[in-house]
Amino acid sequence: MNMRVTPVANVRDVENEPPSQNNAGSRWRSLSVALAVAIAVAAAAWWMLRGPAVTATRVVRGTAAEIVYATGAVEPETWSRSTPLVRGRIVERCRCEGKTVKAGDLLARLDDKEAQATLNDLRALEAFQKREFDRQTQLLARGVATSQSYQKAESDLARIQAQIAAQIQRLDYFKLVAPMDGTVLKEDGEVGDMVDPGTILYRIGNALPLWVVAEVNEEDIPRVQVGQKALLRTDAFGGRVLPGFVKQITPAGDPVSKTFRVRIGLPDDTPLRVGMSVEANIVSREKADALLVPANAVVNNSVLVIENRRTHRRNVELGIRGAGLVEVVRGAGEGELVASPAMTNIKDGSRVRPLPTEATAP
Repeated sequence: MNMRVTPVANVRDVENEPPSQNNAGSRWRSLSVALAVAIAVAAAAWWMLRGPAVTATRVVRGTAAEIVYATGAVEPETWSRSTPLVRGRIVERCRCEGKTVKAGDLLARLDDKEAQATLNDLRALEAFQKREFDRQTQLLARGVATSQSYQKAESDLARIQAQIAAQIQRLDYFKLVAPMDGTVLKEDGEVGDMVDPGTILYRIGNALPLWVVAEVNEEDIPRVQVGQKALLRTDAFGGRVLPGFVKQITPAGDPVSKTFRVRIGLPDDTPLRVGMSVEANIVSREKADALLVPANAVVNNSVLVIENRRTHRRNVELGIRGAGLVEVVRGAGEGELVASPAMTNIKDGSRVRPLPTEATAP
């Protein structure tokens, strides 16, 4: 019987064969994953070591100013309000807003028919009392009347005449006349309106000069003095700063609102108009060529200085404190970067990424 023998490969030859294509691909994938992990770890380490971003401002030199804040409105220095003295209905008005008037000119008139009727009744009663007085005079001359009757007739006539004089004066209350020479700044009320005593119908004054009548808190008033410079802002002129100066300070404050009235003078060429609301910064103290840092960079009399991307907390001595910038007398140098606003959660010596900005007052 014939037997078929299958040849067996040499073991040594099998071991010397090159690796398959699948083994090579697996090795490259392992290398790629390891490289990606290494890059991710390096990126994370770089991200952590570079530190958080911090807004930083350089210490600069400039003028340090201590200010007192106030709010008020523009008014003429010389002006008056015209109000009726009695209740009544407007029957006539001058329509003279913006026009110049003289003292005594008629501005408006209220309905005085009822008051005029009362005057007519008093005049009729006066005529009767005059006839009675004349009759008593003749009777007394003939000796048929007593002096008591004569004196009563005389007294009744005098009383009526006094009432007539008072009623004539009252009729003037139904007229509003200009109390001074000036321009009619504002006119309120229309014909037919009922107005009460004290209702302001006319504001008359001189167009110039103007001032701002402002209110200052009582704790700030000791720092305000006549002649101090004032910086004014109003919404009508956006961010424009307008000049003024402290002209008057009222001696007595308001115990309810706890404020003092301060009048800020304006130059004749001011663009401000009567009635505008104004915010005022009164400069109570000023110093040129001072080292300045933003007020929000200082916490507990210390600043966070940034050098070579690391933080260093320093104690500082402060001078003039303004609303936006404060003076540094000692503890920081010109050109140094300080965190602004201050970061209380960053430790001394921490690495940070400074984002420089300029120091500006609000």
